[in-house]
Amino acid sequence: MAETNTLNVRKTDLADKAAVHDSHAVKSASHTIVVKLGTSVLTGGTLKLDRAHMVELVRQCALLRRNGHKVIIVTSGAIAAGREHLGYPELPKTMASKQLLAAVGQSRLIQEWESLFEIYGLHIGQMLLTRADLDDRERFLNARDMIVALLDNGIIPVVNENDAVATTEIKVGDNDNLSALVGILAGANKLLLLTDQPGLFTADPRNNPDAELIREVHTIDETLRRIAGGSVGGLGTGGMATKLQAADVARRAGIEVIIAAGSRPDVIIDLANDESVGTRFLPLECPLESRKRWILAGPPPAGDIVIDDGAAAAVQLRGSSLLSKGITDVRGEFERGEVARIYNTKGELLARGLSRYSSRDLGKIAGKHSQDIHSVLGYEYGPVAVHRDDLVVI
Repeated sequence: MAETNTLNVRKTDLADKAAVHDSHAVKSASHTIVVKLGTSVLTGGTLKLDRAHMVELVRQCALLRRNGHKVIIVTSGAIAAGREHLGYPELPKTMASKQLLAAVGQSRLIQEWESLFEIYGLHIGQMLLTRADLDDRERFLNARDMIVALLDNGIIPVVNENDAVATTEIKVGDNDNLSALVGILAGANKLLLLTDQPGLFTADPRNNPDAELIREVHTIDETLRRIAGGSVGGLGTGGMATKLQAADVARRAGIEVIIAAGSRPDVIIDLANDESVGTRFLPLECPLESRKRWILAGPPPAGDIVIDDGAAAAVQLRGSSLLSKGITDVRGEFERGEVARIYNTKGELLARGLSRYSSRDLGKIAGKHSQDIHSVLGYEYGPVAVHRDDLVVI
């Protein structure tokens, strides 16, 4: 009975704390917000989960929900939770060891989230995803329907990669990029990448005292990619480079992305209120329609198509389909309907698209006019190599 009373007092105190913070309530219109929490945020740089900080993050998410927002959590920390629960065992550095820790830790982690959100009367639903769930169009749509159903019923999706079964071939690889894909699935307005750094700097702030925080990013270019550093704490799989990749994918789908410090007081609420915190990546003005979002976010490219300057101008500037006449080279092996990257002759990435022909067929019809495809192959799947409806210009 004493334990029950203590728990009730704890819940009451925390709920009262949330009520006190209503003066700091979210002011923006209702949005769907993805909150990605890195291992360094959940552990505070230690070897175990920082539950005191986790409940503070939950309090902020609960306040978003109270103000009409839909919230999705993309959580790291399963392996850290498993290692903590097992008493920090010394295991061989193998994939099987990581999967073991993830299998043990995932259940512990979801229990933590469930108990913390329960304080505020909120239900959660666990979603474990792999790259394979996003590569296939039907599975992509099924995952989208599930996450939308959870949100529509007032349930907070808590998403993680299914590390216990994922192999190298089907892993997304890090929760930064996973959170971008989840944002696309949910049609999110904002993606908050919370980490152990205040944002993206002009140089590595760990060894350059003159490094300055970049407040706003309109274009992600090679200069920006070069200054993106790596993970600091060694507990997670992502660093600034993966956050930049995630931001690039999400903003093309019309999602605003912010990188900020997860330890900052009220960081989630401030970001939802559009306050100047961290590094903000502005979304592109014309977000991609659903099918093209899948082409961008779903299947990894199976090969490359190189095109000449005329074809590059037609694809980039005029929004044209890619014709076989403009193809100069085909690299890799892929089948009809698989995603291929499209490069110009300078090696610059121009687009991604679903090829209407296999790499073998494209190699035969490269440089040929559309009307010659049937005579070269003995059959045809239409006059274009990649249709404009299946093409995402990068």
